Amino acid sequence: MPATETHAFQAETRKLLNIIIHSIYTNKEIFLRELISNASDALDKLRFEMSRGTEIIEPEKDLEIRIIPDKENKVLTVQDTGMGMSSQEIVDNLGTIAKSGTEEFLKQVSEENQNPDNIIGQFGVGFYSVFMVAKQVDITSRSARPNDAPVFWTSDGLGGYEVRELSEEAPRGTRIDIHVGEEHSEYLDEERLKSIVKKHSNFISFPIYINEEKVNTIPALWKESKFTIQKEQYDEFYRFLTLDSEDPLDTVHISVDAPVQFNSLLFIPKKSTAMFETYSSEWGLDLYVHRVLIQRRNQDLIPQYLGFLQGVVDTEDLPLNLSRESIQESALIRKINSTICKQVLSRLEKIASEDPETYETFWKEHGKVFKLGYTDFANRDKFVELLRFNSSHFSEAESLTSLADYVQRMKPDQKEIYYVSGPSRENIAGNPHLEIFSSKGLEVLYLFEPIDEFMLQAVGSYKDYALKSVEHVDPKDLEEFSSEEGQEEQLSSEEEADMQKLLEKMKGILGDRVTEVRASKRLKNSPACLVNAQDGVTSQMQKVMHYLNKDSSIPQQILEINPRHPLSRNLLKVYRSNPEDKFIQTSTEQLFETALLMAGYLSDPHTLVSRTFNLLENASQWYTEARSL
Repeated sequence: MPATETHAFQAETRKLLNIIIHSIYTNKEIFLRELISNASDALDKLRFEMSRGTEIIEPEKDLEIRIIPDKENKVLTVQDTGMGMSSQEIVDNLGTIAKSGTEEFLKQVSEENQNPDNIIGQFGVGFYSVFMVAKQVDITSRSARPNDAPVFWTSDGLGGYEVRELSEEAPRGTRIDIHVGEEHSEYLDEERLKSIVKKHSNFISFPIYINEEKVNTIPALWKESKFTIQKEQYDEFYRFLTLDSEDPLDTVHISVDAPVQFNSLLFIPKKSTAMFETYSSEWGLDLYVHRVLIQRRNQDLIPQYLGFLQGVVDTEDLPLNLSRESIQESALIRKINSTICKQVLSRLEKIASEDPETYETFWKEHGKVFKLGYTDFANRDKFVELLRFNSSHFSEAESLTSLADYVQRMKPDQKEIYYVSGPSRENIAGNPHLEIFSSKGLEVLYLFEPIDEFMLQAVGSYKDYALKSVEHVDPKDLEEFSSEEGQEEQLSSEEEADMQKLLEKMKGILGDRVTEVRASKRLKNSPACLVNAQDGVTSQMQKVMHYLNKDSSIPQQILEINPRHPLSRNLLKVYRSNPEDKFIQTSTEQLFETALLMAGYLSDPHTLVSRTFNLLENASQWYTEARSL
């Protein structure tokens, strides 16, 4: 019988094994992932040797991985038909843990307080995770090289390990017999093992059997040529990946060799999973290395505004079990992120161009979160082209326009793209700031979401056209556009002088509640409105900021009065008759608070309502008296 060699672990190694076995993994099931990954590597090596004509034993044997639970004897076997190991190789490969990486590994675990789940494998210690569930591990390995004898390795993971060459025959590959501890008997349950394989190793390219049943039945489509895959295969994979009952809205299959090498299969769902216009922590792509799942929902692979994407990324340029900190700092991950962004945005551009109906479906489902892309400066040009808005050009709220289409409809010499904010189309329709634009036939984009203004202010312009709120447009800048309505009756010079005096009196009544009361050139149908300073924020933006800051105060604004409105003309008659008439004060207060109400600043309407009732009472009395004459 060949001599048995006994190898004692060094002190640092025993300490390290103690950490691995008792502290490292919060998720002990990962040990099976590590063993399957090692088996897959051994099969890959064998396939490579066969491809270059190397002589190997049992060349006809299938390349596969088998997992056999034996509940009666409490042994779990993981067996492959791969390259196998010689006596020296098994010492070298399974002795990696005792080499130079040990001290650095211990340093990272102890000093950086990392979650050790994420750094196991960086120093060749992945195999030893098996001792979290094993009280003893026996390995029988037969190298594929014809002249190498089979070898047996055994260890309890405590003091050391024994190794010896075998005189009897053994099949090619490696067999690992795990003597499972009593408290870990769940890993002898067939269904539990299947769930682990499907979760972590489902896309390994070699068949994985558990008691003769093939477990990994879904192929890793992302590794296949996109030209050979049918839509039905993509749809099946999507439903498997997401458990969605519907097919995806669209599929993006990426295979890149430079500047980074990775494959990715991405899906755009038909329905959004976003809550409250944003995504919870459950977004990101599944990161694979050599078809082995490394991290679910990795958020470094895509920006949040593409968080609607479902899918996988697989690269061979990362080590297994790269730590989360290393992933975040990885230049490779950043390059993958950049490539995915460009590819997805290009795909969306193509959909928008060739299938506008499908793109509208995408926008209505995912547009609210997609708007967060205004922070992606590198892809600003592509992002802006994909924005969609409702506008005054349409008669219904469901219709959408791009900025490019808006520009096509612009008036000659128009230099700005106009927008207005409000919670709904109905609310916006009553905004007095729109009246001058409507009268001149100028299209205005309608912004219904709070993020819209932040987005357009950040974007700033589209091509050569500035994006500008209707509240910040000086009516003088619109004089070059002729009105599509009839000419308005103008005040005489004497009436204009008296109107100015009336406005000054109204300012005196309102005091510091307004910065100015002035005649309006923007109003056509409404008697009054509030206007922010030229360079100030819009009323909608102001309300959002007040809400975020828990500020209930009413900002000082300019009150504009439409001097051509019948109400203003009647007030002028009252003023010219008696400048101290109390009706002027009542009307001024009513106009101001009504303007506050329309702008969304009136938090307590009781005074306004009471005054309205009094005015109606007096008006009804005057009306009945006039009819009785």
